[in-house]
Amino acid sequence: MTEPGEIEAARKLFSGACDFIWGATSAENLPPESLNEVAFVGRSNAGKSSLVNALTGRKSLARISQTPGATRQINFFNLADRLMLADLPGYGFAKRSKAEANSWQEMIFAYLRRRARLRRVLLLIDARRGVMDSDREVMALLDRAAVSYLLVLTKADELKASERDPAIAAAGAEAAKHTAALTGIQLTSALKGDGIPELRVHLASLAQ
Repeated sequence: MTEPGEIEAARKLFSGACDFIWGATSAENLPPESLNEVAFVGRSNAGKSSLVNALTGRKSLARISQTPGATRQINFFNLADRLMLADLPGYGFAKRSKAEANSWQEMIFAYLRRRARLRRVLLLIDARRGVMDSDREVMALLDRAAVSYLLVLTKADELKASERDPAIAAAGAEAAKHTAALTGIQLTSALKGDGIPELRVHLASLAQ
């Protein structure tokens, strides 16, 4: 059970200054590591930018696009000089070429290998669709990189109440098959705020 004091401390952290500091288009131009880091990864339109905005209480910190696959770089945000948030390009966009997909994987794997202060990856899964084959490929990649990751189900507001527990159970069963996946599953809605306080607490525990 998350304590009220933890929720309030995490809320204060995420309501502090949060500034875009760097956009990396390749693993060769990543910013210097000065803070513990958390990365947001997911399929195109899984809701990464919406989640970053919801966590920080802002409407446009991370740019939200209606065009799948619009984000082509890793965007870094400095949260109150205590935590670095990295918003990674989406994967699994059907119209993206094989070469582009391979380029994404190469960049992301290089990023995972090189970031000594990367403390957690949040792997976002659209709760309406569940874990898909492209998500499993990324989970396998994260397992190989030995980076611990949390499955975050997004867009919970678009599920019926009766669909929530089965969605969490299915994601949990998938996570149990992977060596680097954490056992807990976080259900969230950037629109309604469901799960946002609890996720803030999880991330605040990784801050400096």
